Amino acid sequence: MSDGSALVRVLSYNIRSMRDDTAALARVIRACVPDLVLVQEAPRFFRWRKKLARLARASDLVVLTGGGTAAGPAILCGLRAGVERTEDVLLPLTPGLHRRGFATAVVRFGSARVGVLSCHLSLQKDERYDQGGMLLDRLAALGVGHAIVGGDLNERPHGRTFRRLADDLQDCWAVAPWGGEYTSTPAHPHQRIDAIFATKGIEVLSCGVPLGHPGVSEADLMAATDHLPVLAALRVPGA
Repeated sequence: MSDGSALVRVLSYNIRSMRDDTAALARVIRACVPDLVLVQEAPRFFRWRKKLARLARASDLVVLTGGGTAAGPAILCGLRAGVERTEDVLLPLTPGLHRRGFATAVVRFGSARVGVLSCHLSLQKDERYDQGGMLLDRLAALGVGHAIVGGDLNERPHGRTFRRLADDLQDCWAVAPWGGEYTSTPAHPHQRIDAIFATKGIEVLSCGVPLGHPGVSEADLMAATDHLPVLAALRVPGA
């Protein structure tokens, strides 16, 4: 853009460890033409790097960071993104519960510089609330003026962790709703537990489940995984 800002397409998607139809999953991702894909439940165990790399290639993207090293969250990106740095963060482990983590990066699109974080928060409400605070602290620690978060929150918008994030960040669906709202389940969408957030200096142009988007078929959405994706178009200011 002439003012140095960049239009960035961001997809957030829980891919259930690629246990479903990976060809359908790649078709959905590719059709959305994302610059960034914030993945949850990336493969974490046997040959997880190869599996994630295979998905990235099939989606015309590359693996930026995350996967097993972040306990599931990952970030894929297109070649427009200039990578400044990445960091995978493991969160404190609560005995008896799954390990959680964040995949984070700082990237540039021309002169627009933005922090990125993918998350998958706990099923347990108190741990989830604490992780929401850790997420906000981690964004601040990135040291950038603008940031984007995508994730499976395991909570609906009225929940206290969702509200905690929405108080500090823009809930992109609430700002500029587009497409579908509910992300779970593909067969019977009835709740919004996946979301994209942006810091308040970013302009949200649209956000929602890409139902009816060119190249995104209902059959592929049903076959790809047990969540529906969220796609946002964001304008990130230049430096």
